[in-house]
Amino acid sequence: MTSQDFVLYEEEFQRLEEALRRLRQESNSKAVFLIDKNGQQIAAAGELDQFDTTSLASLTAGNVAATDGLAKLIGEREFSVLFHEGQQDHIHISIVAKRAILVVIFDDRSSLGLTRLRVRRANVDLERIFDAMAQKSQVGLVGTAEASPFSEITDEDIDALFSE
Repeated sequence: MTSQDFVLYEEEFQRLEEALRRLRQESNSKAVFLIDKNGQQIAAAGELDQFDTTSLASLTAGNVAATDGLAKLIGEREFSVLFHEGQQDHIHISIVAKRAILVVIFDDRSSLGLTRLRVRRANVDLERIFDAMAQKSQVGLVGTAEASPFSEITDEDIDALFSE
C-alpha cells in the first residue's frame, strides 16, 4: 500500500461528506468535490446535477498533474492552489493532505477571498479525517495479516490439492 492508498470506511465517508456540505454552505458555493489524485470522485456536495462529475474529476486530476509538472520545471515543489476564473463560474482547486484534490465551484454569490478562507478551514478538518483513515488502514493491515483464513495454508497443501 502506497502513501496515496487508503481505505474509505463508512464513518469517514460520512465525515467527509459533512465537511464538504459545511464548506459549500459557508463559502456560498455551487458545488464542492473531493477527488483522489487518480481522478476518482471520493465525495461531493451541492448542485451536482449541473455537472458531468466523472469528467470533472478526471480533468481536474489531469490539470493538477500538469500543473505539478509546470511547478517542477520552474523549480517549485508544487502549486498547492489553482484558480480558474470564468465569466459566470469559477473553480478553486487545492491539494488536501497530499492525498486528494478539493474542488470548489462558485459564482458571483461568493468571492475568491471567502472561498479561500473557508477552504483553509475545511482543509484542517479534511486532513484530520484522512489521518484517521490512514491510521485505521494501518491497523486493518496488521489485523488482516494475523486473521487471514489463508495464513494456515502452506505450499505443500496447495501442491497436494493439485496433485490429486
